[in-house]
Amino acid sequence: MQKYNCIVVEDEPLAAEVLSDYINQIPFLELQGICPDAIYAMEKLQQTTVDLIFLDIHLPKLKGLDFLRTLQHPPQVIITTAYQEYALQGYEFNVLDYLLKPVEFSRFLMAVHKLKQATTPTSVAITPQQQRPHLFFNVNKKKIKVYLDEILYIESLKEYIRIFTKEKNILTKFQIGQIEELLARNNFLRIHRSFIVAQDKIEAISATDVDINGQSLPIGRSYKELVMNMLMR
Repeated sequence: MQKYNCIVVEDEPLAAEVLSDYINQIPFLELQGICPDAIYAMEKLQQTTVDLIFLDIHLPKLKGLDFLRTLQHPPQVIITTAYQEYALQGYEFNVLDYLLKPVEFSRFLMAVHKLKQATTPTSVAITPQQQRPHLFFNVNKKKIKVYLDEILYIESLKEYIRIFTKEKNILTKFQIGQIEELLARNNFLRIHRSFIVAQDKIEAISATDVDINGQSLPIGRSYKELVMNMLMR
């Protein structure tokens, strides 16, 4: 089961305790910490990978929405607040959901299940009228369509991946292991812990590298035998 790391940014001890209890009841959530203010949360984001923030709006030192403005690549966010009037402003930040205190567990459950939908690319079934398989990836506030036959290679950047085609490249929050599973039966091969390549786009291969579209990509030592067996047979 895919696990999602989360933090609670909440200065009210009782509200933080309720959210912590709810999180511990969800098998796919892993609580990484409770932050009493946004400054502490910034430090936490630098220390560990966080997939989801439960964020109060009225915080000491730095307000919740101002905190969001400081994040260049924010995780998914669920707002938790007693103030309904901030809902529209919260959704301008593309938050996953907006929960009003006191938060009921049933409503909490609905919100966290949106996380799986938001972090999993949407596959589209192939029909006789539509022969090109593709995936949609979350990029900023849009879902970007990427045709599988246009992908040259994919590079891992910790909790993000960059997908390269001849026309463009996109950065999306996704684990390389997850995308490897999705693409395993579609002409793609993992050659390194940081690279997946389209086998039919390879222009040259050596004992240490493969060349695609003028780029030389390394073959990892632990992947070398598999790569050679797949490409040199």
